[in-house]
Amino acid sequence: MPSAGEGNKLAKILIVEDNALNIKLFCDLLAAHGHEPQAVTDSRQAIEAAHDFSPDLVITDIQLPHVTGLDLIQLMRADRRLASVPIMAVTAYAAQGDEERIRAAGAQAYVSKPISVVKFAQTVDELLAAGSDTDPTGESPASWANEGDGGPGPSEPGGEEA
Repeated sequence: MPSAGEGNKLAKILIVEDNALNIKLFCDLLAAHGHEPQAVTDSRQAIEAAHDFSPDLVITDIQLPHVTGLDLIQLMRADRRLASVPIMAVTAYAAQGDEERIRAAGAQAYVSKPISVVKFAQTVDELLAAGSDTDPTGESPASWANEGDGGPGPSEPGGEEA
């Protein structure tokens, strides 16, 4: 799988997000790291977009209208063409037990909003490096992206918040 750490190779990353500012932020960050992002604003079109785009990674919001991020993750895991594509979930509405539900649905990583730019980029790189070898049950090092020892905090150098 391509990653930003492997020369100038691009990874195709599908973003499922209904907020225009988040789409711009995610697309700009990914493009700055050498990736090719494509955004889908309507979760009902995400599976078809994924089939057409053949992403190396999917980043999805959890709080989406129409088809929730959790449902979308489960649909992707049940789709033979998408079952092995790593998924990173992002959400601003984290409640106790959400991370476990997100991982149980099949996401390998979970990042809460507002995102740490450094943590976001590290998690993307980890998921791309793991590629299709990542366990769809969510058990991978990237699953712990929100744990305190995963990088600098917002008040530390390199720990800016977005």
